[in-house]
Amino acid sequence: MDHIRCKVVVFFALFVTISAEIYIVTMEGDPIISYKGGVNGFEATAVESDEKIDTSSELVTSYARHLEKKHDMLLGMLFEEGSYKKLYSYKHLINGFAAHLSPAQAEVLSRTPGVKHLSRDWKVKKLTTHTPQFLGLPTDVWPTGGGYDRAGEDIVIGFVDSGIFPHHPSFASHHTAVPYGPHPSYKGKCEDDPRTKFSFCNGKIIGAQHFAEAAKAAGAFNPDVDFASPMDGDGHGSHTAAIAAGNNGIPVRMHGYEFGKASGMAPRARIAVYKALYRLFGGFVSDVVAAIDMAVHDGVDILSLSVGPNSPPATTKTTFLNPFDATLLGAVKAGVFVAQAAGNGASTRPHRSYKMVSANDVLLDSSGGNKYNPSDCQKPEVLNKKLVQGNILLCGYSFNFVAGSASIKKVAETAKHLGAAGFVLVVENVSPGTKFDPVPSCIPGILITDVPKSMDLIDYYNVTTSRDWMGRVKDFKAEGSIGDGLEPILHKSAPEVALFSARGPNTKDFSFQDADLLKPDILAPGSLIWSAWSENGTDEANYVGEGFALISGTSMAAPHIAGIAALVKQKHPQWSPAAIKSALMTTSTVMDRAGRPLQAQQYSETETVTLVKATPFDYGSGHVSPSSALDPGLIFDAGYEDYLGFLCTTPGIDAHEIRNFTNTPCNYKMKLPSNFNSPSIAISHLVGTQTVTRRVTNVAEEEETYTITSRMEPSIAIEVSPPAMTLRAGASRSFTVTLTVRSVTGVYSFGEVTLKGSRGHKVSIPVVALGHKR
Repeated sequence: MDHIRCKVVVFFALFVTISAEIYIVTMEGDPIISYKGGVNGFEATAVESDEKIDTSSELVTSYARHLEKKHDMLLGMLFEEGSYKKLYSYKHLINGFAAHLSPAQAEVLSRTPGVKHLSRDWKVKKLTTHTPQFLGLPTDVWPTGGGYDRAGEDIVIGFVDSGIFPHHPSFASHHTAVPYGPHPSYKGKCEDDPRTKFSFCNGKIIGAQHFAEAAKAAGAFNPDVDFASPMDGDGHGSHTAAIAAGNNGIPVRMHGYEFGKASGMAPRARIAVYKALYRLFGGFVSDVVAAIDMAVHDGVDILSLSVGPNSPPATTKTTFLNPFDATLLGAVKAGVFVAQAAGNGASTRPHRSYKMVSANDVLLDSSGGNKYNPSDCQKPEVLNKKLVQGNILLCGYSFNFVAGSASIKKVAETAKHLGAAGFVLVVENVSPGTKFDPVPSCIPGILITDVPKSMDLIDYYNVTTSRDWMGRVKDFKAEGSIGDGLEPILHKSAPEVALFSARGPNTKDFSFQDADLLKPDILAPGSLIWSAWSENGTDEANYVGEGFALISGTSMAAPHIAGIAALVKQKHPQWSPAAIKSALMTTSTVMDRAGRPLQAQQYSETETVTLVKATPFDYGSGHVSPSSALDPGLIFDAGYEDYLGFLCTTPGIDAHEIRNFTNTPCNYKMKLPSNFNSPSIAISHLVGTQTVTRRVTNVAEEEETYTITSRMEPSIAIEVSPPAMTLRAGASRSFTVTLTVRSVTGVYSFGEVTLKGSRGHKVSIPVVALGHKR
C-alpha cells in the first residue's frame, strides 16, 4: 500500500506541475510605438518610421501606465486573485502581456473581447581574435572614426544573451585613453550584484538587467547556477559582447601563453546587457520579448541577438507572424538595427622524441576500469604515473566527448597531473555532424580527427609495443615528437561558409513553402573565434574557469555584424536600420582572400566534409566588408510600411492575422512580395516572365552616374532597365529587373545585378529564382 500511495503522490505532483503554463497574449489597442490617439485623455505617442521612442515624455509614460492597468484589470475581472500570475506587461513594441495560467484560464482568455491573440510560450536557444585584422578594421575603418579609441563612440549595443562577466578586461572602463562620461541619451538601469552589492555597470557597461520571470514560473530557473542577476553563468553572453564591443588590444592568455590580442569590432561602443538566456535550458520567448521591449525603451542603437527558436509556435500559419517577430519588427520601426543569428597546444621543447604509452596499457590494478572508460583519460587516479611520466599519453576520443561527459581540457589536465610530455587523442570512428575545434591546452597535445590516420597510429603503436603471453606490455617502443603548434595560420581560402551555418531558402510557412525574400542576409566570421569568457561559464567544457574561449557558431557571427553596424551608425547617425543593412550587404564580397569564389563546407555522399562553390543560399549577399560599407554610394532603403507591404502581399498570410500583430491594416501597393525594396531579389515561383522593382538612393556627397549590368545562370533570362542612370546627392531612382523562365530545371538559378558608379562606388545584389511550368 505504501508503494501504491507513493505512485499516487508522484502522479499528483506531476499533474500539478503541468496544470499551469505560460502564455503570451496580445491585446486590441496600439502599443506606444504606433498609438496615434483616440483614447480619451491620452495623446498620440506614435513615432515615424526609424524614430526612437521618447520614453521620458509624460505622454509616453502615462499611456504606458494606461496599457498596463488595462492588462491588470482584464486578468483581475476574469480570474480569482492568486489563481494566475502576470509575468510582464508589453507596452512599447506590442500591446500585451505574459501570464502563468491554467489551460482552462487560457481558453477563457482567448475568447474574451479585447484579446486578439494568445499563444503558449516556447523556448529559444543559443545559436553559437584575429578577426579585426582579417576584416581590415585597424587600417581601413577605425581611422575614419578617429582611431580605435573612438570607434563606436556613443553607440549603444544591446545584447539579449546570457549576461556578462563585468570583471573581464574586455569590459574594463579604465582600459582606454579617454574616460567614459555619462551617455547623452541612454536611459537603462543597472542592477547590483546581489552577493557583492557592486553595480554591474562601469561606464563601458552602461546598462545591465536580467529577465527570468517565465523561467521561474516554468520551474526551470536555478538561482545557484543561473544567477538572479546579469551575471553570466554560461559564458556565451560575455563572448558575444566582447566580439562586438570589447576593448581593443586585450592579451588572450591561457596556460602561460599569449595567443594574440583580442578586440571588439567597435571597441569604444557602450554595452547594455539584457540577460534572458540561461545555461541549461536556453530561454523563454516571453522573457526575451520583455528584454527586447526594455532595450528599445532604454534607447539602444543596435540589438545583438544570438538566439533562435527551438521550434516555431504552432498557433500561427506563417513563420513570420508571432509575438517574437512582431517585437523585432517594432524595434526596427523604432530605428534599432537588429543583428540576429539565422590555437593549438604549445610546446617549449619542440622536435624532441618521446615514447608513447596508451592509457589502456598503464591502468592501475585498482583503477575501477569498469566504472570509467580509461582510454578517455579523464581521471588521472586510474593511471600509473610512473609509466606515464615523461612520455606521450595516447588516449581515445569516444562518444563521451560528443555527449559532453568528457573534454579535451580534462585530457590535458590528466596528462599534466601525471607528468606526461604531451598527449595524443585518436578518433577511431566519427558520426555525421561531429565538429572538431582546436582547443588551447596547458601542455602539448594533438587531436587526430582523420580516422584512417588514427588507425595508422594505433597500428604503429601495437606493432612496436612488445607484450608477454597475457598481453601485458614488456616494453614501450612507439615514439612521437612534439612540434610547436602555438602560431596561428591565416589561410588564403578564408572565408569559407562553415558546415554549421544555416542555409537558405527562406521558408514562409509550416508547409515549408519558400518565401520571396533571400536568407541568409550576409556572411560574417563565426568559426573558431577568440573572445572573452566568464569564469562561471560552462557552455563549453574545454573552457571552464578560463578567461577566454575559442568557439564557433552563428552566435559568433551576429555580434560581428552588430559591432560593424555600430561603426556604420557612428558615421551615419541618421541612417535607418534598412539603410545600414543595405550598406553591409551591397558592399560585401563573394571572393576569398586568394581572389577565388567563396566555397562552402558540406557533407558528401560518403559523409565526409567537402568544399563546393558557395551560392547566395550559403552566404546571402557575401562576406561582410566593413570599410566598403562606410561609403556604399547607394542604399536600398525601406521603412515600417514596406515591411508590412511584404507581409500583406505574401500569399497565404491572413490580413486579419497581420493586423492582430501589427495593429495596422494591410496595404497592397507593393503588389508582389518580391517588390520589397531589399538589397536582394528572390522569386520562389517564377512562371513565364516577372518584373520586379528596386529603388536606390545616392548617399554620397556628389552626383554620380551608374551603369547597371546583370548576369544569371542559363535557365533564367535576366534584363535590367534602364541600363544607366544619374543620381544627384540625396536623390532616389527606381530600376526594374525582368526574369523569364527559359527552362524548368527543378533547382534554383543564381545571378547578380551590379550598379557601378562613375566615381568608384559599386554595389551588387544577389538574384535567386526557381522556374516553374505555366
